[in-house]
Amino acid sequence: MKFLILAALFAVAAADSYRSAEYAPKYEAPAYKSTYEAKYETPQPYDFSWAVNDYYNDYEHSEKSVDGNVVTGSYRVVLPDGRTQIVTYKADSYGYVADVKYTGEAKYPEYVANNYKATTYSAPAYKPTAPTYSAPAYKPTAPTYTATTYTAPAKKGPTYTVTAPTYSAPAPAYTATPVYKAPAVKPQY
Repeated sequence: MKFLILAALFAVAAADSYRSAEYAPKYEAPAYKSTYEAKYETPQPYDFSWAVNDYYNDYEHSEKSVDGNVVTGSYRVVLPDGRTQIVTYKADSYGYVADVKYTGEAKYPEYVANNYKATTYSAPAYKPTAPTYSAPAYKPTAPTYTATTYTAPAKKGPTYTVTAPTYSAPAPAYTATPVYKAPAVKPQY
C-alpha cells in the first residue's frame, strides 16, 4: 500500500514539472483570405392550409407567417372518443406556444356482458360407403416395330496422281581461284 501511495506521489510530482518540448513544431492559422461571402436571405411570408376528410381520417392544418419571423397556425383532429382537438400555436424566437382545446363530449360504448353461447352441433347422419372400383376395360396392345433397311453407300476412295520430282544442280556463284588486290595506301608505322 505504501508503494502505491509513493508511486502516485511521484507521478503527480513528475507531471507537475513536465514542460512540452521547446523544439516541438508550432502551427499557425493559414494566412489566406476567403473569397466566399455568406448570403442570408430574409424569410418570406407564406400562408397555406390543407385538410383530409375520409373514412379513416378527419383533420386539417393551416399555417401562415406575415413577416417571416413569427409563425402562427392551427390544426384540428377528430379523436377516437368523438371529441375534436383544436391546437392553435405561435412560434417565434421565444419558442413554441400552443393552446389546446377540446370540443364535444367523449363517448365510450356501454359495456355489455357477452351472453353468447356457442352453437352445438350433433354428429352428422351421413355415412359414406366405401367406393368400389372395377378393373379397367382398356387392354393395350403391344406396339409392333419394323426395322428400317438402309443401303450402304458405295465407298469411293480419293484418287492421287503422283509425278516424280525432277532435280537439276544449280551453277556455282563463285569463282574457283581467289583474286587478291593490293591496298591502295601503304600503312605507315
